[in-house]
Amino acid sequence: MKAFVVDKYKKNSLLRLADMPDPGVGANDVLVRVEATAINLLDSKVRDGEFKLFLPYRPPFILGHDLAGTVLRVGGNVRQFKAGDEVYGRPRDHRAGTFAEMIAVDAEDLALKPKSLSMVQAASIPLVGLTAWQALVEVGKVKPGQKVFIQAGSGGVGTFAIQLAKHLGATVATTTSATNIELVKSLGADVVIDYKTQDFEQVLSGYDLVLNSQDATTLAKSVNVLRPGGKLISISGPPDVPFAKSLRLNLILRLVMRMLSSGIMKKAKSRGVDYSFLFMRADGQQLQEIAKLIDAGAIRPVVDKVFDFAQTADALAYVETGRAKGKVVVAVSQ
Repeated sequence: MKAFVVDKYKKNSLLRLADMPDPGVGANDVLVRVEATAINLLDSKVRDGEFKLFLPYRPPFILGHDLAGTVLRVGGNVRQFKAGDEVYGRPRDHRAGTFAEMIAVDAEDLALKPKSLSMVQAASIPLVGLTAWQALVEVGKVKPGQKVFIQAGSGGVGTFAIQLAKHLGATVATTTSATNIELVKSLGADVVIDYKTQDFEQVLSGYDLVLNSQDATTLAKSVNVLRPGGKLISISGPPDVPFAKSLRLNLILRLVMRMLSSGIMKKAKSRGVDYSFLFMRADGQQLQEIAKLIDAGAIRPVVDKVFDFAQTADALAYVETGRAKGKVVVAVSQ
């Protein structure tokens, strides 16, 4: 099969189109013909080696963490899917590789594709949808009437999280540039802050939850807009000790993560705020729930650009510019 591979961990390393062996299919696996995949900043970070201490891949390896496609074959233990099913998913860590014509995915990481979406639209959902769901529903437990601040509202996670937070009954604030104000308002944002001319720390106060996706300075300022007892959930770091324990990392790596998170933990504690780092995980059952919301019209995908499979490297470079509105998708099968 054809696939885009990374030959070595290196910042801005070029993807190479290569012939790779067809995937092996284990007893719990589903072999999927990839119809479409999506680009995430996670792909850049994996390629650059930012996560290789706890998420190692042996070069050459295939990038890609989102897929929509058609089931070709299932393993002997799989009962919930059959050949011909249209599915979507985010393969679990250590099994990435959706920048390819085929991939074998653990059945528990897949769900039937939302009926109302095309393959291209469906491929834009899994990683950002699961990130928003796990932040707002699982960890944040957002309730009607609460106030939620979602940073970078026009980005991949932001466009989904705004809609999910509104569905949950929250008042939603977000940051974006002036050119994207109407977009985030159309998704349900109640308070929109132009980050180029306004300081969110001066505008917002008494919030119940902040979903941080930006740098350390923004993270520190986010503490100040939360009420005592509020929750600060960061998907951009720093990783904390509970995260290290969840991965069963050794004592040295746990100490490293304790040191990395000590500053924000101290600041959060002084304000009576709960801090947690979220590194989303694959979950087919949650994707089933997300599909229901999409088919009911509560959430719609936001796709900025669609690239051909041969342009996958160009698509990744475009996402790295930070200018994408919503998601960037690659159509693998035409």
